[in-house]
Amino acid sequence: MGISRSSRHKRSASGAQRPHYRKKRRFELARPPAMTKLGAKRVHKVRTRGGNLKLRGLRLDHGNFAWTSEHIMRKARIIGVVYNASNNELVRTNTLVKSCVVQIDAHPFRQWYEAHYAVPVTKKVSKAAAPAEGEQKEKKPAEKARAKLYEQRQKDAAIEPLLETQFGAGRLYALISSRPGQSGRADGYILEGKELEFYLRRIRSGKKHQA
Repeated sequence: MGISRSSRHKRSASGAQRPHYRKKRRFELARPPAMTKLGAKRVHKVRTRGGNLKLRGLRLDHGNFAWTSEHIMRKARIIGVVYNASNNELVRTNTLVKSCVVQIDAHPFRQWYEAHYAVPVTKKVSKAAAPAEGEQKEKKPAEKARAKLYEQRQKDAAIEPLLETQFGAGRLYALISSRPGQSGRADGYILEGKELEFYLRRIRSGKKHQA
Protein backbone atom coordinates (compact mmCIF):
# COMPACT_ATOMS: atom_id res chain seq x y z
CA MET A 1 0.00 0.00 0.00
CA GLY A 2 2.67 2.49 -1.09
CA ILE A 3 0.80 5.12 -3.13
CA SER A 4 -2.45 6.45 -1.70
CA ARG A 5 -5.21 8.67 -3.14
CA SER A 6 -6.67 9.63 0.25
CA SER A 7 -6.69 13.23 1.41
CA ARG A 8 -6.88 12.42 5.11
CA HIS A 9 -3.20 13.30 5.58
CA LYS A 10 -3.80 16.86 4.34
CA ARG A 11 -4.51 19.78 6.63
CA SER A 12 -7.86 21.55 6.69
CA ALA A 13 -8.43 24.99 5.12
CA SER A 14 -7.59 26.70 8.44
CA GLY A 15 -4.30 24.77 8.70
CA ALA A 16 -5.40 22.38 11.43
CA GLN A 17 -4.08 18.83 11.33
CA ARG A 18 -6.88 16.33 10.89
CA PRO A 19 -7.22 13.49 13.44
CA HIS A 20 -5.99 10.01 12.43
CA TYR A 21 -9.09 7.95 12.99
CA ARG A 22 -8.32 4.97 10.68
CA LYS A 23 -5.60 3.23 8.70
CA LYS A 24 -5.25 3.16 4.93
CA ARG A 25 -7.98 1.44 2.91
CA ARG A 26 -7.59 -0.63 -0.21
CA PHE A 27 -10.12 1.54 -2.12
CA GLU A 28 -7.74 4.48 -1.58
CA LEU A 29 -5.01 2.61 -3.43
CA ALA A 30 -3.22 4.38 -6.28
CA ARG A 31 -0.80 2.96 -8.85
CA PRO A 32 2.40 4.25 -10.41
CA PRO A 33 2.00 6.13 -13.75
CA ALA A 34 2.26 4.08 -16.94
CA MET A 35 4.66 6.55 -18.65
CA THR A 36 3.78 5.06 -22.04
CA LYS A 37 6.79 5.14 -24.36
CA LEU A 38 7.08 5.06 -28.14
CA GLY A 39 7.88 1.54 -29.34
CA ALA A 40 6.52 -1.85 -30.39
CA LYS A 41 3.08 -2.40 -28.83
CA ARG A 42 3.13 -3.72 -25.27
CA VAL A 43 -0.08 -3.55 -23.21
CA HIS A 44 -0.64 -5.09 -19.77
CA LYS A 45 -4.00 -5.88 -18.21
CA VAL A 46 -4.58 -4.54 -14.70
CA ARG A 47 -7.41 -5.82 -12.51
CA THR A 48 -9.26 -2.95 -10.88
CA ARG A 49 -12.04 -2.53 -8.34
CA GLY A 50 -15.16 -4.55 -9.11
CA GLY A 51 -13.25 -7.04 -11.28
CA ASN A 52 -12.94 -4.51 -14.10
CA LEU A 53 -9.87 -4.23 -16.31
CA LYS A 54 -7.63 -1.37 -17.31
CA LEU A 55 -5.30 -1.70 -20.26
CA ARG A 56 -1.96 -0.25 -19.27
CA GLY A 57 -0.16 0.86 -22.43
CA LEU A 58 3.56 0.52 -21.76
CA ARG A 59 4.71 0.94 -25.38
CA LEU A 60 2.66 2.06 -28.38
CA ASP A 61 3.62 3.08 -31.92
CA HIS A 62 0.28 3.27 -33.80
CA GLY A 63 -3.10 4.90 -33.22
CA ASN A 64 -6.39 5.78 -34.90
CA PHE A 65 -6.43 9.44 -35.89
CA ALA A 66 -9.41 11.44 -37.13
CA TRP A 67 -9.28 14.05 -39.89
CA THR A 68 -12.29 15.95 -38.58
CA SER A 69 -12.81 18.34 -41.51
CA GLU A 70 -12.99 15.35 -43.89
CA HIS A 71 -14.95 13.11 -41.47
CA ILE A 72 -12.59 10.15 -41.77
CA MET A 73 -10.35 8.15 -39.44
CA ARG A 74 -7.26 6.16 -40.34
CA LYS A 75 -4.68 4.10 -38.47
CA ALA A 76 -1.32 5.87 -38.61
CA ARG A 77 2.19 5.37 -37.27
CA ILE A 78 3.30 7.74 -34.49
CA ILE A 79 6.72 9.21 -35.33
CA GLY A 80 7.45 11.20 -32.18
CA VAL A 81 6.25 13.56 -29.46
CA VAL A 82 6.85 17.24 -30.29
CA TYR A 83 5.02 19.19 -27.55
CA ASN A 84 3.69 18.66 -24.06
CA ALA A 85 2.16 21.56 -22.12
CA SER A 86 3.02 20.12 -18.70
CA ASN A 87 6.60 18.90 -19.00
CA ASN A 88 9.37 19.13 -21.62
CA GLU A 89 10.96 16.00 -20.16
CA LEU A 90 8.02 14.00 -21.56
CA VAL A 91 8.88 15.35 -25.03
CA ARG A 92 12.54 14.38 -24.71
CA THR A 93 11.67 10.84 -23.62
CA ASN A 94 8.84 10.41 -26.20
CA THR A 95 6.25 9.72 -23.49
CA LEU A 96 2.66 9.41 -24.77
CA VAL A 97 0.04 11.04 -22.56
CA LYS A 98 -3.37 12.61 -23.17
CA SER A 99 -3.27 16.04 -24.90
CA CYS A 100 0.35 15.77 -26.05
CA VAL A 101 1.11 16.80 -29.63
CA VAL A 102 2.71 14.12 -31.82
CA GLN A 103 3.84 13.79 -35.41
CA ILE A 104 2.20 11.00 -37.39
CA ASP A 105 2.76 9.46 -40.82
CA ALA A 106 0.70 11.33 -43.44
CA HIS A 107 0.63 8.46 -45.98
CA PRO A 108 -2.77 6.87 -45.02
CA PHE A 109 -4.50 10.28 -45.24
CA ARG A 110 -2.76 11.22 -48.50
CA GLN A 111 -3.79 7.88 -49.99
CA TRP A 112 -7.45 8.42 -49.02
CA TYR A 113 -7.51 12.03 -50.23
CA GLU A 114 -6.08 11.24 -53.67
CA ALA A 115 -8.47 8.28 -54.11
CA HIS A 116 -11.49 10.29 -52.94
CA TYR A 117 -10.90 13.54 -54.84
CA ALA A 118 -8.74 12.22 -57.75
CA VAL A 119 -6.32 15.15 -57.29
CA PRO A 120 -2.88 15.30 -55.62
CA VAL A 121 -2.74 16.67 -52.07
CA THR A 122 0.20 18.95 -52.78
CA LYS A 123 0.64 21.15 -55.81
CA LYS A 124 4.29 20.18 -56.27
CA VAL A 125 3.52 16.97 -58.17
CA SER A 126 4.58 16.31 -61.75
CA LYS A 127 1.51 16.05 -63.95
CA ALA A 128 1.15 12.92 -66.06
CA ALA A 129 1.36 13.45 -69.80
CA ALA A 130 -2.09 13.98 -71.31
CA PRO A 131 -3.09 11.61 -74.11
CA ALA A 132 -2.94 12.95 -77.68
CA GLU A 133 -6.18 14.08 -79.33
CA GLY A 134 -6.24 11.12 -81.71
CA GLU A 135 -5.70 8.66 -78.86
CA GLN A 136 -8.65 9.87 -76.76
CA LYS A 137 -11.27 7.14 -76.50
CA GLU A 138 -14.95 7.60 -75.94
CA LYS A 139 -15.76 7.17 -72.24
CA LYS A 140 -18.19 4.50 -71.08
CA PRO A 141 -21.30 5.60 -69.13
CA ALA A 142 -19.80 4.35 -65.85
CA GLU A 143 -16.60 6.34 -66.47
CA LYS A 144 -18.61 9.47 -67.27
CA ALA A 145 -20.57 9.09 -64.03
CA ARG A 146 -17.33 8.60 -62.08
CA ALA A 147 -15.77 11.68 -63.70
CA LYS A 148 -18.86 13.71 -62.81
CA LEU A 149 -18.69 12.48 -59.21
CA TYR A 150 -15.01 13.46 -58.91
CA GLU A 151 -15.78 16.85 -60.45
CA GLN A 152 -18.48 17.40 -57.83
CA ARG A 153 -16.16 16.35 -55.00
CA GLN A 154 -13.28 18.55 -56.18
CA LYS A 155 -15.31 21.68 -55.40
CA ASP A 156 -14.68 20.97 -51.69
CA ALA A 157 -11.15 19.59 -52.08
CA ALA A 158 -9.27 22.66 -50.80
CA ILE A 159 -6.75 22.12 -47.99
CA GLU A 160 -5.41 24.88 -45.75
CA PRO A 161 -1.79 25.91 -46.56
CA LEU A 162 -0.32 24.76 -43.22
CA LEU A 163 -1.76 21.28 -43.68
CA GLU A 164 -0.59 21.14 -47.30
CA THR A 165 2.98 21.94 -46.18
CA GLN A 166 2.83 19.05 -43.70
CA PHE A 167 1.57 16.68 -46.40
CA GLY A 168 4.57 17.73 -48.52
CA ALA A 169 6.89 16.74 -45.66
CA GLY A 170 5.00 13.45 -45.12
CA ARG A 171 4.24 14.21 -41.44
CA LEU A 172 1.13 15.63 -39.77
CA TYR A 173 0.72 17.19 -36.34
CA ALA A 174 -1.92 15.43 -34.24
CA LEU A 175 -3.16 15.61 -30.66
CA ILE A 176 -3.72 12.49 -28.57
CA SER A 177 -7.21 12.50 -27.04
CA SER A 178 -7.25 9.04 -25.43
CA ARG A 179 -5.48 8.01 -22.21
CA PRO A 180 -2.75 5.51 -23.17
CA GLY A 181 -2.10 4.44 -19.57
CA GLN A 182 -5.79 3.68 -18.94
CA SER A 183 -7.12 2.41 -22.28
CA GLY A 184 -3.95 1.01 -23.90
CA ARG A 185 -4.60 3.13 -27.02
CA ALA A 186 -3.03 6.28 -28.46
CA ASP A 187 -5.92 7.70 -30.53
CA GLY A 188 -6.46 11.33 -31.44
CA TYR A 189 -7.12 13.82 -34.22
CA ILE A 190 -5.18 15.89 -36.76
CA LEU A 191 -4.63 19.52 -35.76
CA GLU A 192 -6.24 22.07 -38.06
CA GLY A 193 -7.19 25.75 -38.19
CA LYS A 194 -6.68 27.99 -35.14
CA GLU A 195 -5.67 25.04 -32.96
CA LEU A 196 -2.85 24.10 -35.34
CA GLU A 197 -1.64 27.72 -35.47
CA PHE A 198 -1.61 27.88 -31.66
CA TYR A 199 0.42 24.69 -31.22
CA LEU A 200 2.88 25.66 -33.98
CA ARG A 201 3.55 28.92 -32.11
CA ARG A 202 4.11 26.98 -28.89
CA ILE A 203 6.46 24.49 -30.57
CA ARG A 204 8.52 27.31 -32.16
CA SER A 205 8.75 29.28 -28.92
CA GLY A 206 9.87 26.11 -27.09
CA LYS A 207 12.66 25.54 -29.64
CA LYS A 208 13.84 29.16 -29.22
CA HIS A 209 14.11 28.75 -25.43
CA GLN A 210 16.11 25.53 -25.85
CA ALA A 211 18.56 27.14 -28.33
